[in-house]
Amino acid sequence: MAVKQFKTESKRILDLMIHSIYTHREIFLRELISNASDAIDKLYYRSLSEGETGLSRDDFAIEIQTNKENRTITISDNGCGMTKDELENNLGVIARSGSLNFKKEMNEKNDEIDIIGQFGVGFYSAFMVSKCVTVQSRAYGSKEANEWKSRGPSGYSIEPCEKETHGTTITLELLDNTEEENYDEFLSPYRISALVKKYSDYIRYPIRMEMEKTRLKEGVEPKDAKSEDYETYFETETLNSMVPIWKKKKSEVTKEEYDRFYQDKFMDYSEPLRVIYSSTEGTATYNALLFIPSKAPFDYYTREYEKGLMLYANGVMIMEKCADLLPDYFSFVKGLVDSEDLSLNISREMLQHDRQLKLIASRLEKKIKSELLSMLENEREKYEEFFTAFGLQLKYGVYSDYGMHKDLLSDLLLFHSSEGKYVTLKEYVGRMKEGQSGIFYACGDSLARIEQLPQTETLKEKGYEILYLTDDVDEFALKMLGKFEEKEFRNISSDDLGLKTEEEKDEQKKQEEESRELFDFMTEALGGKVKKVVLSDRLGSHPVCLSAQGGISLEMEKVMNAMPNVPQESRIRAEKVLEINPSHPIFEAIRKLYETDREKLKQYAELLYAQALLIEGFPIEDPVAFSGKLCDLMAQLAE
Repeated sequence: MAVKQFKTESKRILDLMIHSIYTHREIFLRELISNASDAIDKLYYRSLSEGETGLSRDDFAIEIQTNKENRTITISDNGCGMTKDELENNLGVIARSGSLNFKKEMNEKNDEIDIIGQFGVGFYSAFMVSKCVTVQSRAYGSKEANEWKSRGPSGYSIEPCEKETHGTTITLELLDNTEEENYDEFLSPYRISALVKKYSDYIRYPIRMEMEKTRLKEGVEPKDAKSEDYETYFETETLNSMVPIWKKKKSEVTKEEYDRFYQDKFMDYSEPLRVIYSSTEGTATYNALLFIPSKAPFDYYTREYEKGLMLYANGVMIMEKCADLLPDYFSFVKGLVDSEDLSLNISREMLQHDRQLKLIASRLEKKIKSELLSMLENEREKYEEFFTAFGLQLKYGVYSDYGMHKDLLSDLLLFHSSEGKYVTLKEYVGRMKEGQSGIFYACGDSLARIEQLPQTETLKEKGYEILYLTDDVDEFALKMLGKFEEKEFRNISSDDLGLKTEEEKDEQKKQEEESRELFDFMTEALGGKVKKVVLSDRLGSHPVCLSAQGGISLEMEKVMNAMPNVPQESRIRAEKVLEINPSHPIFEAIRKLYETDREKLKQYAELLYAQALLIEGFPIEDPVAFSGKLCDLMAQLAE
């Protein structure tokens, strides 16, 4: 048997095929099945165009067999087959694609030709798992068959052989197992079946395999059965679905079928909240089938979570998670895209970033936004369920990338409200009181904590609605938005809510001037812990509260400083203001102490500041000192 050398720098290129181009060894099966499908396509299109074969679509199939004793895998098709010259040209010259040449020729006659192979290298992925590859092929209409055989870069041989029917049979003799690699896994029919399901489930022709099964022997009752009462038998199964659910008309697919497909494909026990179907033709032709899950995966808000849509090229799975098709703020979306137009790299495992990819991603983004808005407007209860699971991701989307996506996402946001329910920003603005200049919000660890803030009491009594922010990112997102429908966002813990009339401002200023020396003394007594001490008109029955002036709010200080590994010297500080209620008895008490016992007033100032910290959810700087001051005061009152 004469061994021929590969053309075009065979050893170097073939070594590249085996060791560098493909990431996963299991890809070999996808490539060989795709080649078999292409071979059938060529003969099928020939029968359509020339009408001479007498074959119909139902006559075609791909067969897979495993032989554990010989450690071989065989993939057979009854497609067009190859002549000796075609074996020489297609398999002896690496990176020459017979499918690509056929596609170019036929596309001049038929725009619908759908051939998978383009590069002519997929066949050589077989050497990732094989020490010897044998190809027996007989061209349709020919009486002669030939065998191509190779053990890798050393070369190949072509000899006549016997083959009863047209088509191609490829036999892989698997590599020996090593400590790192177990090639025997590919001898398991169930492993082969799983790979077909994963990569080639939508090849248009049946992929068949003989599967070992067990059944009860005749006459044995199931309730009385023992292990020896079962017998083994073999049954040929079709491993692939053939017709993708996303290529069927929506009217032909039931909700139950969509739900079952989602649950099986994405391993979710729950039904999806929404199914999104999109099909476009033109600059970028693709079909997309997307799902909005009803619950967040357990690892969704962790670094381990991988976003992405499954990517198919003409029904063949190319990537399990294509991250470039989804923006981070829509990373919760599950689903797939099937396109004929994507530019793939030579291994067909990765995309080359091109205009079609960006166009598809942009269209999907708009489609997802449209479907979410539709759910918000027409299925409010369902949308709130979605937002509870994934709303945090939308808020991060508003804040990230310097607010680049805030206009896209702002009308999808929901916030808890003092009205006791979720509200959109549009709904809030639509029912603002006449003359209200800003959107009021309050921050806290929980809704209950926010309800107890002194600042909320007066605002609610005056009939103002307040947004309740409980997620760390909430205030950062609102700061990034800046305004909504020209209404500014205002933290109720900021120093000025813009609610006072000019007369009220003048009256408060007059009162503060009368107590200026008192407040200056308290500010100094607190040793720089607060920027100033002022009177407050928003405390209702509460004695004190903290507010902040400047760009850093109290909540921002808490969130930023709670991040891990923030050194003490790098911690940010809000410019705190201690506000005192002039209508509360405590105000009269500190006024008297300023005249009679300023040392005790210092203690009062510390206690009032600590109380305000606790109300806002800050830790007390020195709990021991606070406890001591409190006990001293209690002892004095008991005298």
